[in-house]
Amino acid sequence: MPTTHNTINETGDNAASPRARPLWRNRDYMLLWSGQLVSSFGSEASFLAFPLLMLALTNSPAQAGLLGVLRSLPFALLCLPAGALVDRWDRKRVMILCDSGRAIALGSIPLAYALGQLSLVQLYLVALIEGTLFTFFTLAETACLPNVVAKEQLSTAIAQSQIIDASSLLVGPALSGILYGIGRVVPFLADTVSYLASVCSLFFIKGAFQAERNVEPRKLRTEIVEGIVWLWQQPLLRFLALLTCGLLTPCFGYTLILIVLAQGQRASSFTIGLVLAAGGIGNIMGTVIADPLLRRFGFKRVITWTSWIWALTWLPLAFAPNLLLLALANAAGFIVVPVYMVAQFSYRLSRIPDHLLGRVNSVFRLIAYGSRPIGIGLTGLLLQGVGPVATVLVLFIPQILLALAVTVHPQMRTSSR
Repeated sequence: MPTTHNTINETGDNAASPRARPLWRNRDYMLLWSGQLVSSFGSEASFLAFPLLMLALTNSPAQAGLLGVLRSLPFALLCLPAGALVDRWDRKRVMILCDSGRAIALGSIPLAYALGQLSLVQLYLVALIEGTLFTFFTLAETACLPNVVAKEQLSTAIAQSQIIDASSLLVGPALSGILYGIGRVVPFLADTVSYLASVCSLFFIKGAFQAERNVEPRKLRTEIVEGIVWLWQQPLLRFLALLTCGLLTPCFGYTLILIVLAQGQRASSFTIGLVLAAGGIGNIMGTVIADPLLRRFGFKRVITWTSWIWALTWLPLAFAPNLLLLALANAAGFIVVPVYMVAQFSYRLSRIPDHLLGRVNSVFRLIAYGSRPIGIGLTGLLLQGVGPVATVLVLFIPQILLALAVTVHPQMRTSSR
């Protein structure tokens, strides 16, 4: 990720970006940002409601973990071909179709519930469909950003996009707890409406989401391999992908851990939502300081420091004696997340040519996030087998080892950015 505006400008391969102007005056960016803000709120609400509903129906953390696995499995399986395809297709159209499909899938849950036909099979199928469409949407959204904002504004735009995650993490779980208290499927109805809002915002965006393409598409396998080779020939980007994978994998099931810990202290669904929402407070704090820290201390130091803080703020979850301290531990752990993500994300986007954005990002994201099913499934099994405290301790081990690895890694020690 770039440490200064000059670092971003060193990339000459990306397509020409819009003339720099304040982001709040960039109509297309504001439409994209606001639409995804609403959609993210809805997604966070259903994200909590899925495991809550599954636990209510089955009383099994393993089953709830399996639902999370199925929701994330399509990303691991489809990420590479999806990345190549969004480099071929109209990215705006892909995003509209994906969010339309997600609205239909999520909307089927309250409909089936009202008709008395909701089943576990349907929940599993909706999770698969939602995960599949998410894969195409997120790759198209990532690839479109350098065409919506000026290149020298990438790090600022990415930091602001983290506000979406932080705000939804703050408001979404608490809202989900309230909605779930009203009715078990009400959060899914809210998510349906949020996807429709995203579709509407995308329709009003005028600008193109990709540069002009004059080359005939080749075989899909050839284009996928080109993205893999390009990334693998960039040592620092390759290391960042592996590092991000290692840091995220033990944490993918954190929601389930917090739910089980809070339920062990007799928390209601609303209180569980507040505990999870505390992470949003930390996320907002991290979002505010991410870009200034990056500009002040540089890419190498930010990545190294955040790797250590990431690991060390995980441990307090195991020892929080009450719900208040559990919420505070969750908030503290989330401060570091946007700082790390802004660093690696803007560094990555600033260096990938436009015609490769979908493919290379798909490879990076497959490495970094493709282990989500493993992380969630492992968390569910550990929770059921050894309990939440031991689960936190076991998952701390790989995180601290990675903090050591990033400190001594030659690419990070010699990087000047």
